[in-house]
Amino acid sequence: MNGTVVRYEPRGGAVKLLTCRDAEVLICGPAGTGKSLAMLQKLHFTCLAVPGLRALLVRQTHASLTGTTLVTFERTVVGEAIAAGLVRWFGGSARQPPAYRYANGSEILVGGLDRPEKFLSSEFDRIAVDEATQISKTAHETLITRLRGGAPTYKQIVCAANPAQPTHWLKQRADTGTMRLINSRHRDNPAYIKADGSPTEIGAAYLAKLDALSGVRRLRLRDGQWAAAEGMVYDGWDDAVHLVDPAPIPKEWPRWWVVDFGFTNPFVLQCWAEDPDGRLIMYREIYRTQRLVEDHARDILRLVRACAQCCGSKREAHDCQACKACRLEWTEPRPQAVICDHDAEDRATLERHLGLATTPAKKGKSTGIQAAQGRLKVAGDGRPRLMLMRSALVERDQALDEAKKPCSTEEEVPSYVWAVKPGGEEKEEPVKRDDHGMDAMRYMVAQRDLVGDTRVSSPAVARQAPRVGTGVAGRYGRHISGGAGPRTA
Repeated sequence: MNGTVVRYEPRGGAVKLLTCRDAEVLICGPAGTGKSLAMLQKLHFTCLAVPGLRALLVRQTHASLTGTTLVTFERTVVGEAIAAGLVRWFGGSARQPPAYRYANGSEILVGGLDRPEKFLSSEFDRIAVDEATQISKTAHETLITRLRGGAPTYKQIVCAANPAQPTHWLKQRADTGTMRLINSRHRDNPAYIKADGSPTEIGAAYLAKLDALSGVRRLRLRDGQWAAAEGMVYDGWDDAVHLVDPAPIPKEWPRWWVVDFGFTNPFVLQCWAEDPDGRLIMYREIYRTQRLVEDHARDILRLVRACAQCCGSKREAHDCQACKACRLEWTEPRPQAVICDHDAEDRATLERHLGLATTPAKKGKSTGIQAAQGRLKVAGDGRPRLMLMRSALVERDQALDEAKKPCSTEEEVPSYVWAVKPGGEEKEEPVKRDDHGMDAMRYMVAQRDLVGDTRVSSPAVARQAPRVGTGVAGRYGRHISGGAGPRTA
């Protein structure tokens, strides 16, 4: 390693990972066990030891990679090597993706599967996937085909993840022996647990946060179990069926926006499209706390409008979105309705700043849940009538992430459960906790499928938009290789 000193104290699962040579590896365990750090350290060690090695560090979205994984990599793993001049950061170009470039010719390309164009044509010796439960099986298998690098070392893909539902494809892949499973536990993390087994000061505080979790989130993030919640409201939910990879949305497909207001609790915006067969696909989501409605409105408009004719200002801080002299155009169809929770003041504020009228949501909980459950069922064509796109989340709320709370509608589903009476009998309504995306999703389904507030109609009857012969509706019945494609047309 050219005399380089790397300071790292591996334990337990981390030691097993460092010495493992299996082609496919999953290091899995509760939150905070150091599994991602172990994966990143191995990647760094290998680049230092093997000249000319070509590696890929990837996550489902580019934003989540840069906002979390790369921060850990630079602060904890590669910082001293950068300071010593052994590694330098290359920010990318029109032809090449961003990468950490080593003095010995090795490099680690970085990217998100929502932007795979620049790296999926490359060949690699090592691939590291962080938060691997968020990627599709198809994307994983596509990455495996890129393990054809020429450096003199074994080829390997390492996935780091917290446990998910027992039927997740990662767990099934490990159970069949296709992928080696390495369990990681809190005692493996010296930052949280001392050698004698007692917690450090920061470890005690972190574990207290995990101890405060309940239900399936505690089972997965505190106890490290591949678990599904008992009494799930949407027990027909299956990630493999209801989560689809990003793809362009044809302009002919009608759009709807749904809003559930919040400040201390998350403000949720869901953008939905409806295909010619009446399927609803959520293609964009804002899920954020601690922001005012008017700030959310400005963020929303930045996602759907672009400057078609600039005023020509040369000021460095010029903001076309806020400039009255610039001509802004919508980059996607306007929503047919903006369906909102009933808060009159928030609705008025949103309308004023968006310049769009809003529609009060149909809030009947029981009938709305029944309608959503009906859409989740797989129809005769093998596809459900409601799906969420992976990578729909615009920006991850770091405060929610640190508190180990759901950060998107997708993450709410497993812990959305029926309330239980003191005698153990299920109530007829869900637990009122971490359900903001669930409420918004229910509003969307109710808008399309409920007649009045009581009768449920079929998606075909509820559909008002004309059939459009786009020839692309079938793409949502399968995963798209690599997760490529923009979120909007």
